[in-house]
Amino acid sequence: MSETSRAEVDDASVIGRSRREPEAFAEVFRRHAPDIKRYVTRRLGAEAAEDVVAETFLAAFSQRDGYDMSRPNARPWLFGIATNLMRRHVRTEVRQLHVLQRTGSDPVTASFAERSDERLAAEASGPVLAGALAALPVGHRDALLLVAWGDLSYPEAAQALGVRIGTVRSRINRARKRLRRDLGGVNPTAVVSEELVHE
Repeated sequence: MSETSRAEVDDASVIGRSRREPEAFAEVFRRHAPDIKRYVTRRLGAEAAEDVVAETFLAAFSQRDGYDMSRPNARPWLFGIATNLMRRHVRTEVRQLHVLQRTGSDPVTASFAERSDERLAAEASGPVLAGALAALPVGHRDALLLVAWGDLSYPEAAQALGVRIGTVRSRINRARKRLRRDLGGVNPTAVVSEELVHE
């Protein structure tokens, strides 16, 4: 592997290169757009997701000069941008969760059939869980879903939300307690994300 190839393996190197060669930013899109789209689709539905994903990468491209080059993985940064943009769509998200609650139809499972999504969908498509998620405070829902549906670690979720890791732990803990209460003592996160149980 050449020195250039090694240097461009991480996202920070690609973003750095895109400052001189803007077209290089397409690699960041290629690497992360499917995960961002899956996450946003699950939260807002397919129609709103297209707009949010496009806005996320436009914002990331315009903010690339300010990217912290000490962070080799841009995933938390991108999920943070997407989460902030989704806040404009809180009503859409709650409406999407209520549709899921009524119909049990998860908008992601038809489009993305990966093994991990099958595991997530088995629990996430539960109508009762959808209603309970809709009732969570936005900050708690963001933290929980970044970890459970976005597959971010606690430190990555903290970075994405611009808060301390203790805040993420606290929000997820409170969300789990509330979900357990709303679901009659069942732990919905046991299936959705083993991380939530072990953290």
